[in-house]
Amino acid sequence: MELIKVEEAVGMVIGHDLTKIVPGEFKGVAFKKGHIITESDIEELKNIGKNHIYVLNLSKGLLHEDECALKIGQAVVNGSSGIYFDEPSEGKVNIRAEKKGILKINLQALEEINDIDSIILSTLHNNTQVEKGDIVAGTKIIPLAIEEKYIKIIQDICASTENVISVKSFKNLTVGIIITGTEVYEGRIKDKFESVIKNKLNKFPCHILETVFVPDDINKITEAINSFIIKGTDVIITSGGMSVDPDDVTPTAIKYCSTEVISYGSPVLPGAMFMLAYSNNTAIMGLPACGMFNKTTVFDLILPRVMARDKISRREINKLAHGGLCLKCDQCKYPICPFGKQ
Repeated sequence: MELIKVEEAVGMVIGHDLTKIVPGEFKGVAFKKGHIITESDIEELKNIGKNHIYVLNLSKGLLHEDECALKIGQAVVNGSSGIYFDEPSEGKVNIRAEKKGILKINLQALEEINDIDSIILSTLHNNTQVEKGDIVAGTKIIPLAIEEKYIKIIQDICASTENVISVKSFKNLTVGIIITGTEVYEGRIKDKFESVIKNKLNKFPCHILETVFVPDDINKITEAINSFIIKGTDVIITSGGMSVDPDDVTPTAIKYCSTEVISYGSPVLPGAMFMLAYSNNTAIMGLPACGMFNKTTVFDLILPRVMARDKISRREINKLAHGGLCLKCDQCKYPICPFGKQ
């Protein structure tokens, strides 16, 4: 650091926090470390007794933390979709969601960026459901200044990687609901599944076409599923009949109607007997009975991605095992909890 007169410090960087004291009224930071001095700052510096100050003298090739954060934010946003960034503040730039949807993180690119010396880019978890304006990431450098070549590395990574950070918006999809179970179909017991499913769907911009009730008859269930498929329904949700009991034939019916079965069974508790399949572009989900009695299940992890038209693989379902155990807290705070986080 270099000691100079304040009049000569315009355009230079303050090397440490400068404190302002007004006896009996105020004591705090007037100018933070890293602040770039402007002409209008001179009088205030003198008012707090600073006629000489220590400044950080940036040599050629070095960039101040604010400029670095700005350039990193620009690099990430320019190669992505559904996000924007704030102006630098205290050496940090926040990246925000431009719309409501699912946050997608390119984990490999994120690791490559954070592997660069003295640079950090922190994000929310991949596949987090976000609202418009939410902070989804933040970036800064560790020291007050770094060599410009490190920023160039980030720019190259972002330029060669599509969507380092992005938000996939929810689509206005059509949904068909099928409630299975002979005991419900015959009116022996009252259904409790339909209201649960609809309450969860109401969080998304979708249109529920119809709720169909069918007995535990493989032909009836298959007919109901195919009826929705023929109509071009985007998402079909079946409930009940997902266990290994001889009367539970819903998984077989889903298999008959599908062009691709992603998984029957998930490493998530509650939700082990969950099923996901596709009939071309139609997503078909089979919900086990736990969905009626537990506030949060595997359905809450999968549904937002389905509603954003995010194709889910078997490997992705298998990866839910890490973090897939719900603690069943007395007061559920999902999604602000470990459940479903990887």
